[in-house]
Amino acid sequence: MDIIRAERHMKITCIGAGASGLCFAYKLQRSFDNFTLTIYEKSDKVGGVWVRNRYPGCACDYEAHNYTYSWEPKADWTSVYASAPEVQGYFEDFAKKHDLLRYCKFATTVTQAQWREEKGRWELRLESSETEYYDDCDILINASGLLHTHKWPDIEGLEEFEGVKVHTAAWPETPVKTSGRKVGLIGNGSSGQQILEAVQPHAGHLTVFIRQPTWVLGPFGQQPRRYTADEVQSFKDNPENLLTKRKEFERRVNSYFGFCLKDSVQQAALRSHLTQTIKNRLKGSQYNDEMFIPQYAVGCRRPTPGTKYIESLHAANVQLIMGDIKRIISDAVIDHEGTKHPLDVLVCATGFDTSHRPQFPIFGQDGKNLQDIWRSNASAYLALAVPEFPNYFVFYGPNNPFGSGAFLSTIEAQADYMLKWCDRWQTENVHSFAPKKVVVEEFETFLSEAMHKTVWADLCNSWYKSSKESAIVSLWPGSGLHYMEAISSVRGDDFEVRYNGNRWAWLGNGVSQVEKDPECDLAYYIRNEDKSELLSAKKRRRALAKGIHIDPETLHIIG
Repeated sequence: MDIIRAERHMKITCIGAGASGLCFAYKLQRSFDNFTLTIYEKSDKVGGVWVRNRYPGCACDYEAHNYTYSWEPKADWTSVYASAPEVQGYFEDFAKKHDLLRYCKFATTVTQAQWREEKGRWELRLESSETEYYDDCDILINASGLLHTHKWPDIEGLEEFEGVKVHTAAWPETPVKTSGRKVGLIGNGSSGQQILEAVQPHAGHLTVFIRQPTWVLGPFGQQPRRYTADEVQSFKDNPENLLTKRKEFERRVNSYFGFCLKDSVQQAALRSHLTQTIKNRLKGSQYNDEMFIPQYAVGCRRPTPGTKYIESLHAANVQLIMGDIKRIISDAVIDHEGTKHPLDVLVCATGFDTSHRPQFPIFGQDGKNLQDIWRSNASAYLALAVPEFPNYFVFYGPNNPFGSGAFLSTIEAQADYMLKWCDRWQTENVHSFAPKKVVVEEFETFLSEAMHKTVWADLCNSWYKSSKESAIVSLWPGSGLHYMEAISSVRGDDFEVRYNGNRWAWLGNGVSQVEKDPECDLAYYIRNEDKSELLSAKKRRRALAKGIHIDPETLHIIG
């Protein structure tokens, strides 16, 4: 027998080398030694959604200094809101700096995953360069992301269009010629607004088709601009000042959840303010208020920054058509009134398939396919795990805090949660673990009740849900901080845990790890002052949030 908590080798597969996959790899490498990690990425580089999105004007609408991992600032962002290539470059630099590329196998697609109960392992089928092969792993991490499969609009005749037809999320590497041409644009979300602002100055004529107005919030931070050379140098020379700037923005974002509550004072005040702001921007316009001021609550669908959106629609070469499209023919779009709009180029800024259904079959216990289970309604344990799919985690699964928290900080919290289970699997003779079905069913009941209090339950067309009246599958019913606190510790009783043989075998031969580690002090617990772990959630939270430094691995106060 070995010593207590002996570490067995752990083989992990991660699907996707975007922000989530890289975060997981970094944290795994930082905290663990005895492991093998393979990241399968279908693209030829890291960056995920930032590799695939390259349409004109594509940029992050979150301040660049806060679109970073919490511990990995970038002092030399060129603009307040970074372009897609610059964001993708951040993730490439991060992967190179921390030697994460060694885990990646690019241009490789996972086509099937199958849980083998008798082995306690996942078997994977993969395709690479027209070659099919197989791999297996102890723990499977799905970091393929929510925004990976673009969605064409469901419009009659779309396939008949003979001009240039392109989706913003599948923009070709060869430039699409829009200068001087008749361009049609479907969609008015963030991507639609960004491409409108980029294409409008050059298009011969631009016809914009939208089904419903959207709340134009304005920039989520400062006004868009490039940083001066002096500012960039100051960020480099004064990291503490940059930290202060990042914290100020994050505190502001984390104070916004009140706006997401349907009948709150904050929601009413914001709605009144935006209504007046939009009216002011429409003064002297050919458009009426109803075309730009939604009837649903602010935030029911994701608000857009729309820095120059309304002004771009006022341009002489732009025509706005409100309402459903009747059909598309070989050279034109027919609107709901039957008017024909001739086009050379049709751009669809119609978003992604956000059903959470995986892109490939994932067979869990008893051969159940997650694609089928999530066909009508996706549900998961705390947006992380799925009943009857052992040793499986997903980043940003159903009911994640996409609309109420900082994206990358939430990813970090999810990676921490997953690695706590990885540690237990590695050191406690665990065969498999998965959330109990009854626990997730109770969670679904709670979600249904809690969502009614939020603006997301209002009647609007939103990618947060499949229709105006359907369940909200892509949001957490609380703030981002609320979610991070909810997953800060593992609730073992929510899980079905199976062991390889006797569950107590991990106790080993009676010798502690400290006794066998030459770097450890055999009297480590003798001290002059109490620096032991704080045992209540309240004390730990306050120590952490008040700025007292706690070692992240031991939760002991330092200094």
